[in-house]
This record gives sequence, structure tokens and C-alpha cells, in this order.
Amino acid sequence: MLSHSSYMLTAVAALLVTCHALCKCPGIPELPSVPGLPGKDGLKGQPHLPDSLDAELHNVLVNLKHRLSRLEGVLALNGKIREVGDKILASNGKEVDFASALESCEEAGGTLATPMNEEENNAILGIVKQYNRYAYLGIKEGENSGQFKYINGAPLNYTKWHQYEPNGKGTEKCVEMYTDGSWNDKKCDLYCLTICEF
Repeated sequence: MLSHSSYMLTAVAALLVTCHALCKCPGIPELPSVPGLPGKDGLKGQPHLPDSLDAELHNVLVNLKHRLSRLEGVLALNGKIREVGDKILASNGKEVDFASALESCEEAGGTLATPMNEEENNAILGIVKQYNRYAYLGIKEGENSGQFKYINGAPLNYTKWHQYEPNGKGTEKCVEMYTDGSWNDKKCDLYCLTICEF
């Protein structure tokens, strides 16, 4: 499984190659036309980079990885993000309804925080406690009353329901985390803290 940093580096590399092929980027020298990559000539043949360009991109990626690592460290130090396993968690501090929270996370390239185990639940809880606000989780009730799933449709493999929860019986389709880390089913139009995972 690729780490978050690997995904980011892959995305940055793709962006750099596309940027160089499609446009002139300010401050970045123009790369030579490479067969197989998008550019003036379109896609022709198989993607292949000359050895000199491959080495140059490798150096750029190493530098970007170093800078991303430093930025992640600064954000973690300032309490702006929390890392747990391969996930990075962050909040914008806003309280909105479920749909708006999910949209904010997706626009930022992530999704709503979704605890898959106790360690992830505790990391999300750290942000909940930091803001002292209940937060939506990336979990919703399915078609069958009382059957909750991750928002990607997968069945739950971990739960932390508060005592006597879920109890909405089909009327409370979203899930929030309390400030003790336990979960409650809740109506989706009420306001909760937005916490995203990347």
C-alpha cells in the first residue's frame, strides 16, 4: 500500500510532466518534447523519458518529497494535522451539515474522517477534543434501518457506538463522534465539525 507521501509525489510528478508538456510554467525551464507525452504532437508511441530527463525528474521528486515532509512536520507541530498510519487528518474548524462537510473534504482531495480501528478513532478524537465539538464521520446508514456503512459503501469493520446507540431507527442516517470518542447516529442536516482524511 502506498503511503500518503507517495500518492502526493505521484500527483506532483504527473502535474509537473503535464505542466511542462502542455504549457510554459513560470520559473520552471521548458522540457524538451518527449514522444508519448501530451504536448504539441499529442500522444504518440509509448511514454519514455530520456535518461537525462529521468534523472532530472528524480532530483525534482526527491526535493519535493523533502519539502513535503518538512511542511507536514510544521503542520503537525502547529496542531493543524495529525498523522495516523497512512492517513493525514485535518480540520478547517467549520461546523456544517453532513453534505457540506463531505463536499469540503472532497474539494480538498480527501473525504470525511473514517476510523477503521482504535488508533484512527483516537487520532480523530484528538481533533474533536482540540475544538471541543462533535464531528461527523464518514459513515452513513444504508438502505436497511440500523445498518451503517462507510460512505464508500463498504461494511463497517470497526465501531465505537455510545451506549444504546445507534437508536435513530432510520431517522438518523449520519454518524457523529462525541468528545469521549464514542459514536452517535444523528440527523444529517445538523451542524458538526468537519474533519477530513487524506
